[in-house]
Amino acid sequence: MASEKKDFGPERPEASTLSSDSELGVIAGSSVNETSLLRKLDLRLLPAVSILYLLSFLDRSNVANARIEGLTTDLNMTGNQYLTGLTLYFIGYVLFEIPCNIILKRTTPKFWLPTLTLAWGVVATLMGVTQNLAGFFVVRFFLGVTESGLFPGVVFYLSMWYKRAERQYRISLFFSAASLAGAFGGILAWGIAHMRNVGGYAGWRWIFILEGLLTILIAAMAYFFISNYASDVGWLSDNERSYINARLKADSDATHDEKFAWSEAWVACKDVKCWLYGLGFHTMSLPLYTLSLFLPTIIKDMGYTSAQSQLLTIPPYALATIFTVVWAPTNNVSGQTKRATANAMQISIGNLGAVLGTQLYRSITSPRYILGHCFALGYLAANIVVTGTLWWILVKENKEKEEYLAQHPETGGFHDTDEDLRKGDRHPRWKFNT
Repeated sequence: MASEKKDFGPERPEASTLSSDSELGVIAGSSVNETSLLRKLDLRLLPAVSILYLLSFLDRSNVANARIEGLTTDLNMTGNQYLTGLTLYFIGYVLFEIPCNIILKRTTPKFWLPTLTLAWGVVATLMGVTQNLAGFFVVRFFLGVTESGLFPGVVFYLSMWYKRAERQYRISLFFSAASLAGAFGGILAWGIAHMRNVGGYAGWRWIFILEGLLTILIAAMAYFFISNYASDVGWLSDNERSYINARLKADSDATHDEKFAWSEAWVACKDVKCWLYGLGFHTMSLPLYTLSLFLPTIIKDMGYTSAQSQLLTIPPYALATIFTVVWAPTNNVSGQTKRATANAMQISIGNLGAVLGTQLYRSITSPRYILGHCFALGYLAANIVVTGTLWWILVKENKEKEEYLAQHPETGGFHDTDEDLRKGDRHPRWKFNT
């Protein structure tokens, strides 16, 4: 967090006449209506991926609803063993998140995102026929494996369609599906639990079976409603495709074919902002996942019935959905190798918070759960400190760039050359969203 002036590198007076002018010319001279195009993209892309994420969060968190319907009792599971099962999910998730994104880049979204959904739908359904503790552990681990590629995959997918400033709001809409899943899951669990003893199955088994089958059904449909990239879809005109590519090239490095370089990965590791992005996710993931995994149990231990507990989980999630949309996540890392490294750091550091959170709400601390509540409250306070520090750094660096540009107005754009693109967010014309 050094206070000295940053050296943004030598300016090139001729840079502004390079390739970016032709790309910006496509935008300026196009007959495409940008507002109408964005509306078309929103309607085509966001509902599709949001539905998949809603199912993902529903299938990972319904274990909390199943617990108060007799899951732990029927499988002769202790409280600590239940917590171990929750932790195994996140171990599988962290280990396979990056490999899943590599597969996405080697295949297509139209194939990979529905295939992931189908895979975790099968695993989630199998949870309903699990007969012992070992089966519970195995299924939870592989549920984490199969769900791990969706969120980072969709974030990458949207980066191939939207500009930076547009993306942050769209990702917040997509992420709000997690909160919506919590509310939706409470209603579903309340209704499905009334099927106890149907077919000789307990109510908690039907929660997994029916919600898993719903995921399988929608996954099969997703092969038809998930789109590929702009160059491959039939619902865009040639002018619209050119316009989208020009917008992305003028705005970021999304269309740039950057070769991997360890030096750029090291740049991310040395950037304090990348660590703060990870810590921000870390301090938020613990309260987020403890809420989704333990809220029904916490409410039941306050003296409510299982049915009442399922329904009382709805209001907090409904409110969270609204707030998620109001306060969007930003995109402040550029340079493809640096961004990939920063994303990996954020994912790994962030999900460690979720792993820790799964071990905090132990039965011996019921009904007050002081340990878990104190950790969650402390993490939320730490999140304010982390995000406040990050905001201060971003504002400070933006100011330094403005001062540099005032002294060097001839500086070219960050998308003018391969060298400029590789410089990414270190380029003086790259402005951080604050």
